[in-house]
Amino acid sequence: MEGVGDDGASAAAALNIKPAKSFQYYLDKTTPHVLYRWIGTTVIMALLYALRIYSVHGFYFVTYFLGFYIVYLLVGFLSPLVDPQMEPSDGPLLPTKASDEFKPLISRLPEFKFW
Repeated sequence: MEGVGDDGASAAAALNIKPAKSFQYYLDKTTPHVLYRWIGTTVIMALLYALRIYSVHGFYFVTYFLGFYIVYLLVGFLSPLVDPQMEPSDGPLLPTKASDEFKPLISRLPEFKFW
């Protein structure tokens, strides 16, 4: 009775070994290229999202407002806390002591909230 199910399982396992090995081979070759993997993943996810929007014929407003929200967060993260042209300071802008820290850009939006 034990030999009856083993042949089918081993045949299925034999068919699965070659694709698994080739997938693992290409996965191992891409391991050192971290930046390219992230770029590729981002592009693939964006294309899948665009394909879903196109196939469903919906989510246009959601995508539009999501884009605005991402740009809003990016501008808040990159803009300084105080605009030097709007609020000129009378004091020195550079540190005067060795213990003072010079921070040319203090973001309006903390990095934790941006991510």
